[in-house]
Amino acid sequence: MSPNIRTALIAGGGIAGPIAAMALRRAGIEATVYEAYSSTADGIGGGMSIAPNGLAALDTIGAGDVVRDIGTPMTSIGLRSWNGRSLGSFSPPPRLEPMRFVSRADLYRSLHDEAIRRGVPVVSGKRLIGAEPRTAGMTAHFADGERAEADVLIGADGIHSTVRSLIDPAAPGPRYAGLLGFGALVEDTGRATTNGTMYMSFGKRAFFGYQVFDDSSGVWFVNLPHHEPMTVAEARARGPEAWLPELLDAFAGDRSPAVEMIRGTDPGELLITGPLESMPGVPHWSRGRMVLVGDAAHAASSSSGQGASLAAESAVQLARCLRDLPHDRAFARYEELRRPRVERIIAAAARTNSDKAAGPVGRVLRDLLIPVVMRLTGPEKSAWQFDHRIDWGAPV
Repeated sequence: MSPNIRTALIAGGGIAGPIAAMALRRAGIEATVYEAYSSTADGIGGGMSIAPNGLAALDTIGAGDVVRDIGTPMTSIGLRSWNGRSLGSFSPPPRLEPMRFVSRADLYRSLHDEAIRRGVPVVSGKRLIGAEPRTAGMTAHFADGERAEADVLIGADGIHSTVRSLIDPAAPGPRYAGLLGFGALVEDTGRATTNGTMYMSFGKRAFFGYQVFDDSSGVWFVNLPHHEPMTVAEARARGPEAWLPELLDAFAGDRSPAVEMIRGTDPGELLITGPLESMPGVPHWSRGRMVLVGDAAHAASSSSGQGASLAAESAVQLARCLRDLPHDRAFARYEELRRPRVERIIAAAARTNSDKAAGPVGRVLRDLLIPVVMRLTGPEKSAWQFDHRIDWGAPV
């Protein structure tokens, strides 16, 4: 049981919020999730991978099988150049379970339902606009005029976090990676299974990834270089009828299935996920009785393949620290345990984004260097990312 924390208010009901609530519940802390939107996020978002380390973090709170039940194994990632030449492959060490591909909508719904099943209150339509300390806790103020109180306030409100600005008004905002995201689930690709491999192609003008499942259904995604940043709303306002021809043109001449799979996509099924963003180092993860978790503190670009997994790790580690320490020491120790790891992964993803947007000269150098790097960095060299475990039973 926590030495001084009995209740927590979590702002944000996406991915990190429900995980944090379940972890806190295991630590003996009653947590309530307050979600800004009045409706749920069903059907919103593209696909993502959950890495073995993310599954291990979820196993710590008994929720790993929630993801395994909805995920499709990804045994490896195969890298290719625009002309179809193999540049190498990337996978967790064989001793670890495979990554899982999940749709964000399915992941959201599964975690949301599991949290509710465990008795976590989830309150919708509560957009946080401010917070103030009270004698031994925090009072949160919502846009509808209502307020709520708890011993601590946890910001799980994503890359555009309100809690982050409450902790530090000068905190940096998200950084645009120069890429826009698109994707689709295709019921029948007409192609043979890729046997658990997701192939990623560095095209001449854009980046293409795809995986075909055993029943010939599949998924594809595109990272399209776009100099001017656009919001998700602006990108979606253009509509599939404008974007699909541009995507087809971006892969004209590439020797990959990109043109075939994009052309076979129903415009109504196109997912426009908008700008790829990451967070620069956030100077302050906590202040007083407020603290950040997930993308609010450390938003890795989707190129990392680790965003949701890192959020799960941080949620579990935060709950563990609050279980054993007074809130001020808990927040400090939580940041010490998490910051070096997440910032290393964020930096690696930033390098990958640079490769995706490389110009003609950079593209040639990239395609020469990647095979060399892949030969030098076998599965065990990447184990630091995937073989990360949190010992819940150990005292902090």
